[in-house]
Amino acid sequence: MLINRIFGVARCAIWLCLAWLLPAQVASGQALRAQQVAPQTWMVQGESALGSSANRNFISNAAFVVTDEGVLVVDALGSPALAQALLDEIRRITPKPVRYLVVTHFHADHIYGLQVFKAAGAQIIAQRDGQAYLHSETAALRLQASREELFPWIDEKTLLVPADRWLDGPVTLNLGGLDFQLQPAGPAHTPEDLVVYVPQLKVLLAGDLVFRGRVPFVGLADSGKWMGALDKLLGLAATVIIPGHGPVSTTAREDLQLTRDYLAYLRKTMGAAAREMQPFEEAYAATDWSRFAKLPLFGVANRINAYNTYLLMEQEGR
Repeated sequence: MLINRIFGVARCAIWLCLAWLLPAQVASGQALRAQQVAPQTWMVQGESALGSSANRNFISNAAFVVTDEGVLVVDALGSPALAQALLDEIRRITPKPVRYLVVTHFHADHIYGLQVFKAAGAQIIAQRDGQAYLHSETAALRLQASREELFPWIDEKTLLVPADRWLDGPVTLNLGGLDFQLQPAGPAHTPEDLVVYVPQLKVLLAGDLVFRGRVPFVGLADSGKWMGALDKLLGLAATVIIPGHGPVSTTAREDLQLTRDYLAYLRKTMGAAAREMQPFEEAYAATDWSRFAKLPLFGVANRINAYNTYLLMEQEGR
């Protein structure tokens, strides 16, 4: 219990640290508009930025698949207003009801819109390990901070919404002739990672296991198991990947590999420094970051990612 509490406080501290770095990184708000990326499949793409009141916390992706029997949505975006805009887009495209909302993980930019889909009648599905975070002091503190930093988009009416159905293992939902394979993939980016694969469409909705065109947020993730999860995803026959952040991918292996390569490089460089007991600042300054330095959010995220990987590798080496 003490370890979980320490982990939770650290998880919240990282988010708060990122929030203080926010002003130099915000971009102007952009319109939420669904783009079709595969048969029956649409997505909305958030900005490559940190969440702010200026961008309504629109920094992550969401997607939905339309079938003859209804709609399945993956992730609910970072505020109720964004979720309502997403729901309006779905209704613009189809009159079919939203039957399911699948949560890939419980980071704020993916879940603060859940109450809108709950009110619309969707069944919310998530991996059971998300319960621990959702009911934690960390989640409450994060929401409290968001009500100040992301006002008016996050306010006292914004709620933490639990799943209607918590999964303990893989499940396949059949809707309108399509099989939606819900596969737990954590602990990786988070303990509760969940991906959705639609074999008939060869579409993978990967959540934050995949960051495309920007530096991933690693935080306190188990990067070794994250790499293992990516290896499993590489074994799928997906031709289209909808990442948690960044544009849609039609070069699945290449884009999965970029996230994996970044994690592997962090572990290699910071692992060597930890084993040699080289001070972090010295190790960070001596590392060649040129392959990743031009990616969006490198300046904000990379040092935090490297430092937490350094600590992780110290622990793994004990």
